[in-house]
Amino acid sequence: MKHSYFDLIEQSYYFPQEGFDLRDNYLTFHGISLKYLINKYGTPFRFIYLPKIGDQIKKARNLFNKAIKKNNYRGKYIYCYCTKTNHFSHVVTEALKHNVHLETSSSYDIDLILSLFHEKKIDKSRIIVHNGYKTDDYLVKILSLQDLGFKNNIIVLDSINELKRIEKLAGKSKVQIGIRMAINEESQSAYYTSRLGIRHNSILEFYKQNIEGKKNLEFKMLHFFVDSGIKDSLYYWGEFQKALKLYVDLKKQCDTLDMFNLGGGFPIRNHLGFEYNYEYMINEIVTNIKDACAVENIDEPDIVTEFGKYTVGESGAIVFEVLEQKQQNDTESWYIINNSLMNTIPDAWSIFEKFILLPINKWNHDYKRVNIGGISCDHSDYYNSEDFNQEVLLPSYPEEEKEPLYLGFFHTGAYQDAISGYGGIKHCLIPSPKHVIIDRDDKGNIVDYVYRNEQSAQDMFKILGYAKDIEER
Repeated sequence: MKHSYFDLIEQSYYFPQEGFDLRDNYLTFHGISLKYLINKYGTPFRFIYLPKIGDQIKKARNLFNKAIKKNNYRGKYIYCYCTKTNHFSHVVTEALKHNVHLETSSSYDIDLILSLFHEKKIDKSRIIVHNGYKTDDYLVKILSLQDLGFKNNIIVLDSINELKRIEKLAGKSKVQIGIRMAINEESQSAYYTSRLGIRHNSILEFYKQNIEGKKNLEFKMLHFFVDSGIKDSLYYWGEFQKALKLYVDLKKQCDTLDMFNLGGGFPIRNHLGFEYNYEYMINEIVTNIKDACAVENIDEPDIVTEFGKYTVGESGAIVFEVLEQKQQNDTESWYIINNSLMNTIPDAWSIFEKFILLPINKWNHDYKRVNIGGISCDHSDYYNSEDFNQEVLLPSYPEEEKEPLYLGFFHTGAYQDAISGYGGIKHCLIPSPKHVIIDRDDKGNIVDYVYRNEQSAQDMFKILGYAKDIEER
């Protein structure tokens, strides 16, 4: 019987598969030699493969447009990228190359929009959807965009009280608004109804009493978002149909309403056996909206999505080196890596998010079940089968081998840096790893460079107030 790690993967999944292959017994990622990157940059390092961002945008846009054409749907598809998923300039700039619109979540997001505008990366016709709780500072900045001439600025109401504050700050200026519908959460949630948005059964009356007939308010969008994602489940379709019926009822009262916003929720590949029928789900969404509008004889809305994790998640990865093997009892083996998992992939321990974990080398070795531990002193700094309903199986090897084992966590491009606090103070003062950007030139050749080196002690001590002490020494 074959027992190599390669045999395990080949017998368990289709392999090679999109994005992953072997070259000379070393893993490659979208044709990029990870051995080359390790030799050039050392470990640990995080990288973003920019071309994958465009691939994801084109895939979703093509499938929506295909479904629109197939169903003779009269609305159009609008792809928004939500900046909170990954705010880095190189990521947002890459998404904008594919003509996406943008979604914001907080006050400083507007400063980011202004920066993009001054750099001529967007113009005033770009659709900007403003979500999140609207502090006065956030609202003032949103309205400043409108004063600059941004004509597709849409403020999505997250609560009833926001409207009064918008009207007070906007004065007689005309404002385009949307309404977010609060969804009922799945049964295992700690609460029944989402805190985000306005109660479903209050929205129609709220519109009639507070928006209808006001010349300074233009109601454009109904927004809803299912946090667990767009899935072919009774729960998702139930919330979808509730939002769709509400859209139809509102449209009968309001001619200017012409956008149905699904929010985000497309899943990304988080294991090698991942299966999801994007084409089927998109076609079902388009068909259901068209049919509901046909029954009530109303115009079909533009379909808006705010894909964040789907846009950038699969473009990212982080590579570690195994520093040491520890056999702590007869059944538990630990691989200790050269950084902290809590710091670098916080979603893994905070919300038990899964990522694709693969070794870079030693695919021809036997394999064994292991726990992966970080170098912090926290007992939660680990990754194993207990929390993830899967066994972590990795190559087994004698420690005296000259080449260490390298591990990669893939599809980590969404949220990890934002949640862990990129460049800030990390647990146990373990530094943020080197950040590498990978692109392709016009001829398809790989272009790679360091965006930022590993965080230094001086970087952290300046934040902590020790800078003067260090400089004097």
